[in-house]
Amino acid sequence: MRLWRFDIDYNLRTLRGDVFGGITAGVVNLPVALAFGLAAGLGPAAGIYGAIAVGFFAAVFGGTRSLISGPTGSMTVAVAVIVAAYADNIAAAFTIVIMAGLIQIMLGLLRIGRYITYTPYSVISGFMTGVGVIIILVQTLPFLGAPVAEGGTIATLRNFSDAVEYFESNALGIAIITLAVALAWPRKFDRYLPATLVALLVGSLIGVLWLTDAPVIGMVPTALPAFELPDMSPGLLVRAIEPAMVIALVGSVDTLLTALVADSMTRTRHNPNKELLAQGIGNVFTGFIRGLPGSGATPSTVANIRAGGATVISGAIAVVILLVLVLVLGDYVASIPNAVLAGILIKVGLDTIDWRFVTRMHHVQREHMVVMLLTFGLTVFLDLVTAVAVGMIAAAVTSARQFERLELDSVISVPLLDQSFLSAKQGEEKEVDEFSASVGLVALRGSFTVASSSKLIDNIGADIRDHEVVILDFSDTVYMDDSAALVVEQLIDTAKAQDTECIVMGLSGLPSSTLLALNALRHVPEDHFVTTIDEAREIANRILNS
Repeated sequence: MRLWRFDIDYNLRTLRGDVFGGITAGVVNLPVALAFGLAAGLGPAAGIYGAIAVGFFAAVFGGTRSLISGPTGSMTVAVAVIVAAYADNIAAAFTIVIMAGLIQIMLGLLRIGRYITYTPYSVISGFMTGVGVIIILVQTLPFLGAPVAEGGTIATLRNFSDAVEYFESNALGIAIITLAVALAWPRKFDRYLPATLVALLVGSLIGVLWLTDAPVIGMVPTALPAFELPDMSPGLLVRAIEPAMVIALVGSVDTLLTALVADSMTRTRHNPNKELLAQGIGNVFTGFIRGLPGSGATPSTVANIRAGGATVISGAIAVVILLVLVLVLGDYVASIPNAVLAGILIKVGLDTIDWRFVTRMHHVQREHMVVMLLTFGLTVFLDLVTAVAVGMIAAAVTSARQFERLELDSVISVPLLDQSFLSAKQGEEKEVDEFSASVGLVALRGSFTVASSSKLIDNIGADIRDHEVVILDFSDTVYMDDSAALVVEQLIDTAKAQDTECIVMGLSGLPSSTLLALNALRHVPEDHFVTTIDEAREIANRILNS
């Protein structure tokens, strides 16, 4: 009976945490969803619809128990560019959103999710910092009372002169107060009342009661959204593949990084493929109701976990709370000044910048700093996927240089003096030259990849030519890729050209499979494969005495 009562108490306590966490996450999502919808050029209602649709499906079908999904900075930046490009055919923009969701579903079904998390931190830092800077730059115009420039960073910089023409002192005052409240709100109170919500309330009250001349959001629909058919013209579907890939990849990376944050806080482990599948379903549905696509939202997820949310129920409750707030308070949203949302988004942009890396950048290795700055620059001035792709390539090249040094340091190439190696066993007599080294040992220890393959020949090729017999020791070789295996074949060919005999010792496991699959050891006689150094000594003696 006591065990049963404990179980009931535990379930009730968990449910109470989920309810409180869901309420907190829903309240956090409200101002951010409104702001991101406006920033994307779709209107605040699109942000709310996206938060509801993506949040619901990601919570019910997702692979992370405490994850809260909705519009995010990176997704908003990606969608804003697409909306600007298809301003004359908004149905085409949502066709791209639906295709992006389908791509995410495909990534989940193909079980590619876990590979996305292998993105190097320098690339992630440059990407997130770039997104934060884009949000801040784009919101500087509404911060001053001017309309948002469609087209992202470049369009904002080109239209910065509009800030003088449309400058509104009331808007600037509201934005400054909103941002100040969001920055100054004590973090310890975030669990009970999020900073963004407090800033929204304070800024809106000032705009309604005092500084009343600032531009406002305008009417927001308070009814449930209707389904809209996408544009299915063949020409558009072909053109939509690239931007859909942008949204899908950005959303996938954003979601799985947030899932890792949730894992670290809850000591659990998410299912990346299931999470991508759920996010894809949510974004497909969002495209049909013309909402802003979303991904895993780190601020809402953290707020949910800190408030006690521990299961998918908290995500569903967050959606219900958001829906109720819109249906009940939707009429009041029309009076919110644009400058309030600009202030909130600048706070979000500041939070998105990876200050932990930025403030320590001068201490990190130069290669990692270059990768971060390259990714950052491409994110701000080009596009998000190109930034991540180029950053990944640059990071791979940097890592290859590091692995090259480590792998070459694991190669041992030494002469085996005849006096110590070729002398007979104890009790036997044999004349040997104690100063000569007819036999050499090349030991490949650890892993060997394409990173070191180009210099492996240069480093040990000369050593092989100096001996009559070379022992290739694979006893401590853990892994060898195709490039390294072909280098081994080239080493054997070099030895053969110099009339140097090769003995292969200790070959097994993955290195054996790779070398034999490529037939890289075809020039080594079958009786020259040994497992111990004693067997190698016997064969070397036989070769030298023949």
